[in-house]
Amino acid sequence: ATSYMEEAQRFGRVLLMQGGKIAADGAPGALLSRYDAASMEALFSIVTGSSGAAAEASRPARRAPGEEAPIAVEAEGLTRRFGAFTAVDNVSFKVRRGEIYGFLGSNGCGKTTTMKMLTGLLPASAGVAKLLGRAVDARDIETRRQVGYMSQGFSLYGELTVQQNFDLHADLFGIAGEAKAARIADLMARFDLAPQASQIAGALPLGVRQRLSLAIAILHEPAILILDEPTSGADPAARDAFWRELERLSREKEVTIFISTHFMTEAGRCDRIAFMHAGRVLAEGTPEALRQAQSAETLEDAFIAYMQSGGAGDPPAQALATASTSAPATVPGRFSLARIIAVARRETLEMIREPVRFAMALLGTLILALAFGYGISFDVENVSLAVLDRDRTPASRAYVEEFASSSYFELTAMAADDAEVERALRANTATLVLDIPSGFGRDLAAGRRPSVGAWVDGAMPFRAETVAGYARALHHRAIHAIAGSPQTAEPAYRLEPRFRYNQGFRSFEAIVPVMIGILLALIPAILTSLAVVREKELGTITNFYVTPVSRAEFLMGKQVPYVALGFANFVLLTILSVTLFGLRVNGSLLALMLGGFLYVAATSAVGFVSSAMTRSQTAAIFGTAIVIMVPAVEFSGLMQPVASLEPPDQLIGTFFPTSHFNQVSIGAFAKGRSFIDLIPALAILAAFWVGLLGLAIALLRKQEA
Repeated sequence: ATSYMEEAQRFGRVLLMQGGKIAADGAPGALLSRYDAASMEALFSIVTGSSGAAAEASRPARRAPGEEAPIAVEAEGLTRRFGAFTAVDNVSFKVRRGEIYGFLGSNGCGKTTTMKMLTGLLPASAGVAKLLGRAVDARDIETRRQVGYMSQGFSLYGELTVQQNFDLHADLFGIAGEAKAARIADLMARFDLAPQASQIAGALPLGVRQRLSLAIAILHEPAILILDEPTSGADPAARDAFWRELERLSREKEVTIFISTHFMTEAGRCDRIAFMHAGRVLAEGTPEALRQAQSAETLEDAFIAYMQSGGAGDPPAQALATASTSAPATVPGRFSLARIIAVARRETLEMIREPVRFAMALLGTLILALAFGYGISFDVENVSLAVLDRDRTPASRAYVEEFASSSYFELTAMAADDAEVERALRANTATLVLDIPSGFGRDLAAGRRPSVGAWVDGAMPFRAETVAGYARALHHRAIHAIAGSPQTAEPAYRLEPRFRYNQGFRSFEAIVPVMIGILLALIPAILTSLAVVREKELGTITNFYVTPVSRAEFLMGKQVPYVALGFANFVLLTILSVTLFGLRVNGSLLALMLGGFLYVAATSAVGFVSSAMTRSQTAAIFGTAIVIMVPAVEFSGLMQPVASLEPPDQLIGTFFPTSHFNQVSIGAFAKGRSFIDLIPALAILAAFWVGLLGLAIALLRKQEA
């Protein structure tokens, strides 16, 4: 399949399609004779009904600008180096106002780099580029307003509609009010875009996207148009319509057009062209002059001659001779470990070649672990205490000392009045305020139980309840100590609580094992959520479509490096928990390691499910983050046991792998559970891995949607 009519001329047989049907079929020579066409370009236009007398009459008369026309685009010794590689080497040319100047050359010869330097998108290593007599400067907004640029690829906002793209660019260039509406309506009509006004730009056919790109480029009526292969991939009819508009802009509006192309028919419609190879301009002049200079029959023959003289030779004959077209020696099997390894190797190489992402995936987990470990604490120690002592007696001072000498409270202020109490609570300088009434000592000496006000900052209810409980216990102890009476009567029995695990009530012991589960739910899933959808956006997913790789092989191969990275994260988190947070693995280390492996396999499979379902990386990341974080934090046993949750919440926690990994993590770190004890949780994690990966495989298509 091709859109180059020069290639079609060489075919033994040609099928021309229009509207999903075959419009003509036969040898090129026979078709040219049948339709009385002078060229394959003309044949295509005749067969598809895209040309006629009206179209030819609408073409502006060819009238190249004279020598007196001012210079609009100029390059003097323009050079661009990338390290030791010179992409553009000492290029010089001048383009006059209203001229159509074509830039042709071999692939990678430096055309696009030259254009980027002309527009200020890329700084020059040496030489000067000028637009409208002024040196190109990326900060020169006024000159930028006079330039319209159309990149080689579709660079408009594909998620916006045609109308929204027009509105956005009009606003960016300061076109407003009636002028904006009139300008957009004119371009919509001229480029036949009104029927697509409400359609998403990224979903438009190629020819329509090109018309839209050109319309946007000339929306602000620029004096210069710089177009980088704007018709690449378009059919001859679309190219002809595109070029008629360029010729109209050049002849009627005196717009200077600097355009690169690979089509010789387009080069023939330029006023002057330049041939470029290996960063240098080989020749410059009118198309006819360059053809005659090489004594060539066609402009394409002249182009080839110039390229060969510049060092662009034919492909080696030996390489063509040794190319094999025989069938493969072996037939691919239904399941291949070699294909899985090949996919895994490619994914690993891609991951390593992005060192920033790789480092953040590895070190980001440790950074978050430190934040979680030290940032989330259920310990209530050194609570800031302020006192309003209205009694000021030895008894009240002894009461305050009972609080200040405990490890739970730290006396930070003595308030003078109610206003200071209010300010201390508002400014967070006090979490607990004791209001000791006047007559406190007298009532205590008389055997009465005085009331003391205890104001607690309740912004964090969980912490406030703990602080209130500590204050109540210290109050009773202080009252009995000062009064010299026993705290309670001797009961008939005595209850002695013993805490089997975490006897020191350390937050690290409670938070860190659960924190590992939260972090290993987030990082692997986020990474894998981009693994497939990124290929969809880049177009590399086509390699999966056309190769004999099954969906299972593709996803299993992709999962290997992410599971390895996730397990490395798990090992680092375990080492951090033991060395920095002071935890001990009291249970089965083997069960903990196996649980970590199965867990990262399951959470990375969650990311693949999201990646298979979505079509953009943004949607994949946000969807995965929501699906992962809510169950991992709310319903996995972090705040309260899963068994004590409401039935719907308990169901969510049960059907999410984090709650089961927490059983393994807490069991191994705190409860000393054996491998046999943890087998049920390990089996459930394995089932999650198989089930989620199977769901991802079922959702992944082996063809384009």
